[in-house]
Amino acid sequence: MGVVILIVMAAGVAAMLTRKLPTAFALVLLGVVIAFVAGAPLTGKESVLDTVLQEGAPMLASTMIAVLLGSWLGKLLDETGIAGTIVRKIVEFGGDRPTVVALGVLAVSALIGTVTGSAPAAMLAGIIGIPAMVAVGIPKVTAAGTILMGIAVGVPFELPIWQFFSTALDLPVPTVRGFMVKLFPLALVAAVAFVLIESRRRGVEHTWSLKTAADKPRSRRERLGDAPWYALLTPAVPLVLALGLDVAIIPSLLAGVVYALVTTTRPREMNKRLLRTLYGGFEVAAPPIALFIAIGILLAAVKLPGAIDALEPLVKAVSPQNPVLFVLVFTLLVPLCLYRGPLNVYGLGAGIAGVLIAAGIYPAVAVLGLAASYNQVFGVSDPTSTQTVWSAQYAGVGPQQVMVRTLPYVWAVALGGFCVTAAAHL
Repeated sequence: MGVVILIVMAAGVAAMLTRKLPTAFALVLLGVVIAFVAGAPLTGKESVLDTVLQEGAPMLASTMIAVLLGSWLGKLLDETGIAGTIVRKIVEFGGDRPTVVALGVLAVSALIGTVTGSAPAAMLAGIIGIPAMVAVGIPKVTAAGTILMGIAVGVPFELPIWQFFSTALDLPVPTVRGFMVKLFPLALVAAVAFVLIESRRRGVEHTWSLKTAADKPRSRRERLGDAPWYALLTPAVPLVLALGLDVAIIPSLLAGVVYALVTTTRPREMNKRLLRTLYGGFEVAAPPIALFIAIGILLAAVKLPGAIDALEPLVKAVSPQNPVLFVLVFTLLVPLCLYRGPLNVYGLGAGIAGVLIAAGIYPAVAVLGLAASYNQVFGVSDPTSTQTVWSAQYAGVGPQQVMVRTLPYVWAVALGGFCVTAAAHL
């Protein structure tokens, strides 16, 4: 039966890779089929309808709310001009010094990455940052990669990610936070190395420059001026509350939303902006929320007793227990988190993580180390991820070009994450 479940998983991966089915639909179908193969009844205890679908769908509800709030805050950063102001100030400070401009945009991307991930973060930092870097001679591929590497620096402090790993792996938020804090310096060193090394590949002066952009009709926000300086602290508010004061994740994100509104919006405009940005946040959050519903269903399926009993001997046989082998094997498997592969934490990788924990093969915190490290690779180099596609296309290059240039750096981050995991938890 375990072999049949693995074959079903492989078929699901093939369906996602070939785009025969959208990822969310494929994961739901996988969850239902795995449950039937594992011998789950249609209804009742440990069943397909009541356990896998009914209980699995809302399993990650707290993560969905956190994603929605992060998306709402991201919309506020955009509409109020906070993100644009931060990027412009950094670009103005960098002047015509390519490396300084790129490092500044990297820092802004990291800051925005702590608030919201995926394409919204790339757009907030990249709409101004990519043209600015290309204008001073940074190669297009490097400009796109800088945005993505910067977001990856912020991801260890992205509160919705904390909530996701906490719920999916059944770990306390402080435990998740503790590992993410250790992952942060690895991501930071790799990102700075990327900028310093790749910016040496000199580009050519591009007609797409800030001067050209300035000649275009200015938006109402630009005519009114930059956001006030105290509003620029908005991205730090949730982080200070959650990391520094140990406030829960959802209240921390709500505090960021309130702070952004109060510091940038006149009282008579508050209601309109409140609703407009909230509805915009729903639109941005809809795809990841659909994915988290599907992941919850898959997690519920692989945690069924029949599935655990069938998969435990197979997974245990191929899972290295020696710390050195653990690092070596999972480092070599890094490419399997790309192209929606089986180790992608926002796909089948979530199900595999559930099996590793439910079968007692690794401690949950060790599985966190695996998942978080692979997530650093996926978020930057996967040519199918929305932020990679947007950044590459906006810079005028292909996502595969960005993957080739960034992969060695994030692979090193994953290696570092595995080493930390093996040293502390194996």
